[in-house]
Amino acid sequence: MTELTDLETTIGITFQDKSLLIRALVHRSALNEQPDIAPCSNERLEFLGDAVLGLVTANYLYHRFPEYREGDLTNLRASLVRGETLAEFARQIDLGRFLYLSKGEESSGGRDREANLACAFEALVGAVYLDQGLEAANRFIRRFVQSRTRPGTAPNLDKDAKSHLQELVQGAYQQTPRYRTVTETGPDHAKMFTVQALLGERVLGQGTGRSKQAAEQAAAQSALDDWDPTRPDEEPA
Repeated sequence: MTELTDLETTIGITFQDKSLLIRALVHRSALNEQPDIAPCSNERLEFLGDAVLGLVTANYLYHRFPEYREGDLTNLRASLVRGETLAEFARQIDLGRFLYLSKGEESSGGRDREANLACAFEALVGAVYLDQGLEAANRFIRRFVQSRTRPGTAPNLDKDAKSHLQELVQGAYQQTPRYRTVTETGPDHAKMFTVQALLGERVLGQGTGRSKQAAEQAAAQSALDDWDPTRPDEEPA
């Protein structure tokens, strides 16, 4: 419980129901080795947290960017709630340190696996909502979202990430990027896809999402974030 207190201190929230906090941190692999730690994994809380995260983020963007059109807001929200971004948020509070994992999952790098961190962050949002209410969840989420929407940090909103990446790649290489699904994890109601954006066999970016389409957009945005038009890359095979 000492470690949980450390997490509460980091996020500035003291849970009334500690079992909610514990459940938010339980990866499904841990239930095989520690069946008494929680009645279920964090997947149900993840489902709830995803909805709360979407609502709070949409509400924040609606008021923060009154000049943006619906499509612009949709693209910006997608960039903020994609798996890669949520994993970054989780790393900011060292969330991987507190996860309950099986020995096998931990030994294979599960504490810093993007999908695990993104799911745990959503589950934590769900736990905060159930324990403290919507206003507390709103304050918690806004801490992270605001840091990504300061002037100069918003992504390109003229077009979706895949379209923007395609224009850049075709202009530089006269080729079209393709997308490859790397992993597909989770139960049917909470699938998480990891997709790579490729130029030939070169990986331009990687992203995760709850659908292949969302993961492709995340991979494209990741490629755009790393795109350096001055770098003399070799031509792809």
